[in-house]
Parts: sequence; C-alpha cells; structure tokens
Amino acid sequence: MTQLKYLLLVSRQGKIRLKKWYTAMSAGEKAKIVKDLTPTILARKPKMCNIIEYNDHKVVYKRYASLYFIVGMTPDVDNELLTLEIIHRFVETMDTYFGNVCELDIIFNFSKVYDILNEMIMCDGSIAESSRKEVLHHVTVMDTMESNDNLERVLS
Repeated sequence: MTQLKYLLLVSRQGKIRLKKWYTAMSAGEKAKIVKDLTPTILARKPKMCNIIEYNDHKVVYKRYASLYFIVGMTPDVDNELLTLEIIHRFVETMDTYFGNVCELDIIFNFSKVYDILNEMIMCDGSIAESSRKEVLHHVTVMDTMESNDNLERVLS
C-alpha cells in the first residue's frame, strides 16, 4: 500500500504551484523540505534517476513540460515505480479534464486540481481511486452540483 507524505508541483523557475501534505509536519519542516528539494531537483539532469533519498524518506519526481511533480514517500512501505505511476495517472487525469493541461490551468483552476487529487489520494496519503474514468466522473458530478448550487443562489 502506498503511503505518500506530500505532493509538490514546482515550476522550472522554482515556484510552488501546488502542495499537498499527507503527514502532519510543522510549518518549519514543510518550508525546509520545499527549500531543500526545489533546487536539488531543478539542478538534476534529465537522464538522472527520478528517485532520491532525503532525510528519512524517499522522493520520487517526474517532469512534465514546465512542471516538476515531486512526491515524498515512506521508504519501507512504498514502491517507487508505483509512485511514478500515480504521478503519471494524476497528469493524465488533469490532461483529460482540462484538455491538454498546462501550468496556467493549474494556477487558475487550482481548486479543480485539488478536487482531482483528493479523488485519487486519500487524506492519509493512500490511493483512493486509480481509475481515471471514475475520478473524472466524480469531479464532473461535483462540477454539476456546484453549478446547480450557484444557479439556486442566483434565483433566490
């Protein structure tokens, strides 16, 4: 069973575009992780291994276009290749939802990105749903409910 500690989306310029923490940490610990990992991963060459060790856990990352998807995982429990597959499935799901997702989609629609992520990964960092079709169905239902709620507010 996969147990994620955190997921970060970082641009090539080193700006955090999205972060989700699945393990309780102090603000200082979170800031240190971001501060340490961002330049380390950005400096790595494309042909280098996508798995690095950091303190007490492993970090798996993958670059898609101008974004780095960085995942911290528990070393004893997790499978690094499964974590890479989770990253890929997350990107595929966003790509289907947004239609060729880009960094601006994530910036301007971050709440939808969090919805997709929350449908895929539970709050403790374990996988909730791996089917892209199911995740998209749930997010679409949420969109419909949200638009109906907004319509009711306008009409009342």
